[in-house]
Amino acid sequence: MAANLSTRATLARRVRRWFLPIVGVLVGVLVGLSFFTFGYANGSAYFGKDPQACAQCHSMNDQFTAWSNGGHRHVATCQDCHAPHDDPVAWALDEADNGFWHSLKFTFGAYPQNIKIREKNREVVQEACLYCHKEVVSRTEMSRPHGEGVSCLQCHSEVGHER
Repeated sequence: MAANLSTRATLARRVRRWFLPIVGVLVGVLVGLSFFTFGYANGSAYFGKDPQACAQCHSMNDQFTAWSNGGHRHVATCQDCHAPHDDPVAWALDEADNGFWHSLKFTFGAYPQNIKIREKNREVVQEACLYCHKEVVSRTEMSRPHGEGVSCLQCHSEVGHER
């Protein structure tokens, strides 16, 4: 019995001696790979307002070209419509969330042929519409039954990305 406990204690010491270095190396590789990917993909460009950042990814070429040909190109960038306004924390969280999913899909080639907006991003775009066009929308809402909101994208899904 005592020999069995001694063997277990020795095994536990060996595991502890190698566990932290192995975990440290794995974490280091993961962090290093993340920094490399961020730099290689020019990730810092996505934190600005330059629409060219969105065109870095070949999957967004159609959207970028459509925006370039549309009327919003004179008054709004990608960030103006696709990122929260007036709340830097919400903006940073939205950027991190979208950046994660974009980089994951880009890395593994998982972009669908026809890119669809996620529901969370649809809500951000709706809020951006209201941010810039609140007077027009409030007049439109007054003509609707009480409590029935307006979904800008229901009628204007191509605005910003005219085709």
